[in-house]
Amino acid sequence: MTSASSPALRLRVVALCALTIGTFGLSGCASFSGIGSDKHMAQPGDYAAERSLAAQGQGQWPAANWVDQFGDAQLSALIAEAMENSPSLQQAQARIASASALAESKGAPLLPTVTADASVTRNLFPETTIYPPPYGGSWYNEKKAFLNLGYELDLWGKNHAALAQAVSQQKAAEAGAQETRLVLASSIASTYNQLATEYALHDIAQRTVNQRESLQRITSDRVKTGLDTQIERSQSQGSSAEARAQLVQSEGQITLTRQQLGVLIGKGPDRGLQIAAPRMATLTTPELPAQLPLNLLGRRPDIVAARWQVEAATKDIDVAKARFYPDINLSAMIGFDSLLNSNPFTAASKSIAFGPAISLPVFEGGALRANLKGSYASYDMAVASYNQTLNEAYGDVARQITGIRSIDRQLPIRREALASTQRAYDLARERYRIGLTSQLVVLNAETALLAQQQALINLEASKRNQQIGLFKALGGGFDAQQAGLAIATPAAPAATKAQ
Repeated sequence: MTSASSPALRLRVVALCALTIGTFGLSGCASFSGIGSDKHMAQPGDYAAERSLAAQGQGQWPAANWVDQFGDAQLSALIAEAMENSPSLQQAQARIASASALAESKGAPLLPTVTADASVTRNLFPETTIYPPPYGGSWYNEKKAFLNLGYELDLWGKNHAALAQAVSQQKAAEAGAQETRLVLASSIASTYNQLATEYALHDIAQRTVNQRESLQRITSDRVKTGLDTQIERSQSQGSSAEARAQLVQSEGQITLTRQQLGVLIGKGPDRGLQIAAPRMATLTTPELPAQLPLNLLGRRPDIVAARWQVEAATKDIDVAKARFYPDINLSAMIGFDSLLNSNPFTAASKSIAFGPAISLPVFEGGALRANLKGSYASYDMAVASYNQTLNEAYGDVARQITGIRSIDRQLPIRREALASTQRAYDLARERYRIGLTSQLVVLNAETALLAQQQALINLEASKRNQQIGLFKALGGGFDAQQAGLAIATPAAPAATKAQ
């Protein structure tokens, strides 16, 4: 091994490094000319949403426990249980762990590397090569022990950009996990609301069975008095059987929905069979928060995740550009190497070496340019995905709030219609009982009453479902600032300019 270099030699090495960087580095910089992107991230003002998302009063952003507003402790408990057992959340946590490990690995090149190795080799040197007798033709034990140090001078920021890219991907995974939690909670709430609706419709079906059986008894009495014939009795028996069949169908649908809830919770379909009948309250129409289009960017985890993906793509461009420049590595070695002495750890066996190493891409068949083009394409895709997510988010909020307000206008009309059909049915039933009208009139009145009852229940359920959708559309209590996922500065402008 060589000994330490003289000061004059070290000076020449440094001069050579400077000359290499100055000569080839500039040509490497110019080699990605013409590659760039003209895409930009959309801003809230780019979308026409002022009228649809106008704040009214002093609306608040949803709290993390928004589901408690429906006043059903069982629903809150089911969502909490799902957060502990859902495979989809476990997958999201695994993605975070994977991204975190990648970020750790990307940070390693920023630190020096230190390795140690030692060996003992039994050598027989040939007599016909450079080893003269007595070495040639003899056996010797070569003993080595070295400490190696290496450090890459990240002059162009490649390793720092790679670390920043990995961190951005980790942040995107964390925001994605928050989105998974929000989707899971809203899915359980929506399915639970569906179960509540089915129980309400089941109650109507049960009351219908009771009414049909009561009508059947009235018909039997009328047959005895000669007011009706066996035709009316058969019709009454048929309508009663139809009501019982619908009741059984309703019970089956309830079982299916309960099983679906058990699967959503992550405990299997039988867990859903233990769920009692829901008792969800009907909420008033929530008011929208102030400055919604702007502040929504930090309130929805899907927007935040898409934003971090743009940040990661920006850093990937920086990495791709840095590959056009030379890599400069510093290395040093110190240790002992001996063939003759039984003890290698002596001053005579000492070996030291150090110096820089430069690697510069001169001809790579267009691979670096192709790689940079691919990075810009990924950036364009990330920007387009972010813009689409933002546009759909505004549409999501507008759709939910418009639907809720429409239902609020429909509900009084539906209740008025229900009251009218209830009076009509009661009158028709009484007139039939005393023989003033036919059974067909009663059945027609009952059909109208059932339709109004079902319409009102479905309308109230639709309102709750859209309220759930609105809580989700507003982020469900997520706050990027509090979660440590806010991005203080926009993506680097250099990533969107042709060079």
